[in-house]
Amino acid sequence: MKNSLNNILHPHIHIKKIRFTDNNFHSRFSAKARSYRYIITNQYTPFNSQYSLYKKNLDIKMMQKAIKFFEGTHDFEYFCKMGSEVNSYEREIYKTNIITHKKYVIIKFVGNGFLRSQIRMMTQFLIDISDKNLTIKDLELQLEKKEKISTKLTIPNGLYFEKVWYEDFNY
Repeated sequence: MKNSLNNILHPHIHIKKIRFTDNNFHSRFSAKARSYRYIITNQYTPFNSQYSLYKKNLDIKMMQKAIKFFEGTHDFEYFCKMGSEVNSYEREIYKTNIITHKKYVIIKFVGNGFLRSQIRMMTQFLIDISDKNLTIKDLELQLEKKEKISTKLTIPNGLYFEKVWYEDFNY
């Protein structure tokens, strides 16, 4: 079954494991954690323009400092698109990371759930901090819901749903 599904879903989705579950299992609501990654490249090529965001001269050290403010439990109402129908805007982000690899910057978020466009909005906020259009203080104010400073979204090119955990997880 796994091979048959992978042949149909290829190349955009790949199934690693299939297991039996009980009737109460729900693919969305039974998840314990999810991870997303956002890929940015500093070298433009038309071949990867659909798969990554092109951006030069990022201040990686500043972004690495700023991204840590997202960790923990927060009310992310100011970091989602208007019109999101949810019972609560509270989400917990377990881990964040920004790494560089050759011409790529990879931003990673691991959390118990994410709101509509939350990753794209947080990523754009980090880019704006890097460009010195926003500050870490602005990020703190928006996270504390004291002021809605920016709701800009970065483009979806480069955003990937990476993994879901249904049991205990190591991230």
